[in-house]
Amino acid sequence: MPLRVLYIGLKYDYGQPERGFSYEHVNFLGTLGRMQGVDVRFFPLDEEMRRDGREGMNRSLLREVDEFRPEVCFFVLFTDEITTETVRRITRASGSITLNWFGDDHWRFLPYSRHWAPLFHWAVTTDTRSLDRYRASGCTHVILSQWAFNHHRVVRKNVPPEFDVTFIGQVHSRRRSRIANLVREGIPVECWGRGWKNGRLDQEEMIAMYSRSRINLNFTESSAAPGWKPLAKVFMNRRADDSITVNSPLRIVEQARVLLNDRASQIKARNFEIPGAGGFLLTSSAHGLSDYFVPGEEIAVFRSDRELRDSIRYYLAHEGEREAIREAGYRRACRDHTYEQRFESIFRTVGVMNVSKA
Repeated sequence: MPLRVLYIGLKYDYGQPERGFSYEHVNFLGTLGRMQGVDVRFFPLDEEMRRDGREGMNRSLLREVDEFRPEVCFFVLFTDEITTETVRRITRASGSITLNWFGDDHWRFLPYSRHWAPLFHWAVTTDTRSLDRYRASGCTHVILSQWAFNHHRVVRKNVPPEFDVTFIGQVHSRRRSRIANLVREGIPVECWGRGWKNGRLDQEEMIAMYSRSRINLNFTESSAAPGWKPLAKVFMNRRADDSITVNSPLRIVEQARVLLNDRASQIKARNFEIPGAGGFLLTSSAHGLSDYFVPGEEIAVFRSDRELRDSIRYYLAHEGEREAIREAGYRRACRDHTYEQRFESIFRTVGVMNVSKA
């Protein structure tokens, strides 16, 4: 019998249809739906909430659990669209194993994850440093996993390089100033994403760009630039249907602490997608990154603006070395870093053993 998995998450990016499908919808659901031995059903909490409201969506989720009777309920929460009562009821009374993917614990653990994790049988984190914080808060069933790439979607393109240096991602933190510094140093960089003049690329264009670029940049800092939006998040919470709620006094204090503290760097999905697509990756450093790739052999890493500039010039001038690193990174990503491998490991850890590779 196939493993029944109910996947509960956002269909659209930040719950906004005009932004296209969410990353998790494309990659998490896109992988689960193609895994051998898995029968996955999708509950789009944002779409359901826009149609039926928060209370109606929660009732629909409980009905879906009762009807489908999943062995695993795989949550990717956004804010508080799903109530604590709903999660608690599914965990305690449905017979399903419940788990949630907490992907931003390097900054979100204090105001969010530590409150929600105890409601699930298992918490999945991508932040090594949060393991002890989970245990200190009483959560002993914590799985350290990591972002990866969807090998069904991200594939190497056999196209010649057209650009020396590119970056794909949103404008935030120091990204604009770092790119501007490179341009002033005589290193042109083409950028795509929200906030850049070139605009966004669709999924296929983005994957192809990794092969069309001699050097693909990645920045591991989080969005922490000052402005009215981060300040507004201290006092207000936006749900997936664009409704706004006022934060509790405790949440205001916790959010303020996050805003005032420096955010640690984090491993990004791009750290796996670029090598998985056959691209050469030059990335800023992040805690734990060397556990997944060997710097200087499978990817290239910089730790300062000067090292970024010098590394670009070096690898543009040394094509043979750059190509060797690119090929080694591709082989490592395909061998160890697909989402199918991540999910198989998670399912084994929670005690589900009837899952095999496609």
